[in-house]
Amino acid sequence: MGERSEGQPRQFPGEDRGCATGVADSVRGCAAETETLLAAIVQSSHDAIVGMTLDGVVTTWNPAAQALFGYASDAMIGQHVSLLWPPERRAEEEKVITCLGRGERVERYRAWRLRSDGNRVEVSATVSPIVDAGGAVIGVSTICRAIGEQERLYEMAQLEQLENRLQQAQRMESLGQLAGGVAHDFNNLLAVIVNYAAFVSEELETAATADPDRWHSVARDMQQIQRATERGIALTRQLLAFARREVVRPRVLSINAVVTDVKELLVRSISEHVQLVTRLLPGLWPVKADPGQLEQILVNLAVNARDAMPGGGTLTIGTDNMVVGNEYGVPAGRYVRIQVEDTGTGMPRDVIARAFEPFFTTKPKGEGTGLGLATVYGIVKQSGGDVQITSEPGVGTTFTMLLPVTDEGGLEVETSVVEGAPVGRGETVLVVEDEPAIRAVAERILRRGGYEVLMTGSPLEALELVGNHDGEIHLLITDVVMPKMLGKDVAERIRAQRPEVKVLFISGYARQVLANSGTLVPGVTLLEKPFSESVLLEAVRQALDTG
Repeated sequence: MGERSEGQPRQFPGEDRGCATGVADSVRGCAAETETLLAAIVQSSHDAIVGMTLDGVVTTWNPAAQALFGYASDAMIGQHVSLLWPPERRAEEEKVITCLGRGERVERYRAWRLRSDGNRVEVSATVSPIVDAGGAVIGVSTICRAIGEQERLYEMAQLEQLENRLQQAQRMESLGQLAGGVAHDFNNLLAVIVNYAAFVSEELETAATADPDRWHSVARDMQQIQRATERGIALTRQLLAFARREVVRPRVLSINAVVTDVKELLVRSISEHVQLVTRLLPGLWPVKADPGQLEQILVNLAVNARDAMPGGGTLTIGTDNMVVGNEYGVPAGRYVRIQVEDTGTGMPRDVIARAFEPFFTTKPKGEGTGLGLATVYGIVKQSGGDVQITSEPGVGTTFTMLLPVTDEGGLEVETSVVEGAPVGRGETVLVVEDEPAIRAVAERILRRGGYEVLMTGSPLEALELVGNHDGEIHLLITDVVMPKMLGKDVAERIRAQRPEVKVLFISGYARQVLANSGTLVPGVTLLEKPFSESVLLEAVRQALDTG
């Protein structure tokens, strides 16, 4: 047998060239038959099937599409699909096509379409990308049908579910208003306690030089008061998060980065018998949220999962991108989905119905505050998203959260660092606060910080004081909500007399809540209550230097 020439295909003993050619012809024949069969399926389908390029040019139009929209195949092929779009839907439809170009699929997408006679028809569609053998998106396939009786029944069931959710949301909103009001008032008390405890601790440390044993013991007791107060502050923040009134600091970020950063903390929070698994989608879309709040969500859900798996199990955190239609409790659009799944005891329906209520808990008395899931609910809603629970007793529970994608610029990185409380330079600060104890705390902190202080508990007295004061007033510190006059109105009237005065607002409510209600104008400096001495002095210095 002769040597095989370089570059020739290897031929094994007994191999028949004619047979190989026959196999190739057979394969091609099968492919042609498959293509013919698929074409027949498309043509005979009762659903309208429309194929198009990524630019929206129609390439496939079956008889059901002609029956639904009134256009013949030869009239639509080569035309742009926007011929079917109502004018007000154009921007939204172009976004959908853009998403499909990235490989996303949209299911049960409801939309109105224009028929050839000018009438409108409402359709339910599934829109999918068409990919080649290499995985590249080369086109778009749409399968749709007019919404008929079956769909109407489905919609009625969905409507009933939405009505139940609305009733639950209204109940949660009422509880949130109560929780927010209690937390706001409690914050005023905590601001007084934490600062006076700090004042006494400092004085005790000074007195300890005369009788170390006695006064050091008292100082340690005062530190316990401070720690208890800090726990109270954390509790009120959970209440405010549920009520969606917490002061938030949102920025553009990746959920994957938050999960990665908090992973070590989660491992410490769960039992050694619980395995933590993360499934994070690469290329996750960015969202705009408060990273601290997102970490709190994950920790709360991890602790909840741990308690549901006393004998051990698996806790899985997953992320992915979603384009949703109208089937969820959020506006249609692009979202990042976060799923936290455990293999624990699960929840019965009656527990799921109340799981997000504040102070509701199935744990024994003294073992839970009942605020963990309420906090999750409040944070997700405040971020413009939605959270749902699916659970089966004995199998496990999954929390699914949707957070809206942001179109803002690239991911931000926090750079501000507070290095310590700066001192004053003798500037005069006017404090307008209707709570006497808060006024006293603020005055003491400011005087210790090197400032001259003017105090008043009434907006009207503040205006009179400004009119009668001969010296300069460098900064106005005012509560946002006070009897008879809002803080923004006080600031406006004082700056009408003294335009050079800088302004610092203080409140226990979130900026967005205050802005939405018209009690605070956008872009002003707002300090959250309760505040410590260093935080107040830092805010004052920043307001004076940049406000």
